[in-house]
Amino acid sequence: MVDDRVMNVVAAAVVERGRLLVVSKKAAPEVFYLPGGKPEAGESPEETLVRELDEELGVAPRDLDLLGRVEDVAALEGVPMRMTVFTAALTGRPRPAAELAALGWTDGRDGYAPRLAPAVRDHVLPLLVRAGALALDGP
Repeated sequence: MVDDRVMNVVAAAVVERGRLLVVSKKAAPEVFYLPGGKPEAGESPEETLVRELDEELGVAPRDLDLLGRVEDVAALEGVPMRMTVFTAALTGRPRPAAELAALGWTDGRDGYAPRLAPAVRDHVLPLLVRAGALALDGP
């Protein structure tokens, strides 16, 4: 059963060269999230990512692997959110399109750190570290 009070989203955790891909939306350019979005009716999480990454970044995800499910408050909407997160590689070079204002790459300790959405900072980064996909120790 789907809870209409909870916003369901699907997101991609793309790590390249020790950095996580993050994006900001035109509606809140100061906050950085994972790329992804809300599923359309009848769409699987994987289908959602394919559609959203094409719309937002002009790329296709590959090698999708479920990282985990995160529950937090959506940074922009301020409502309860359930986010299904997949690790993914990309086919093509990402460029911001649609509602996106910018994209960047973060190791979680750089200038993006204070601008990361709480779900990314508090849940996704630790999941990536535990999975061995991102290292937050060292210089």
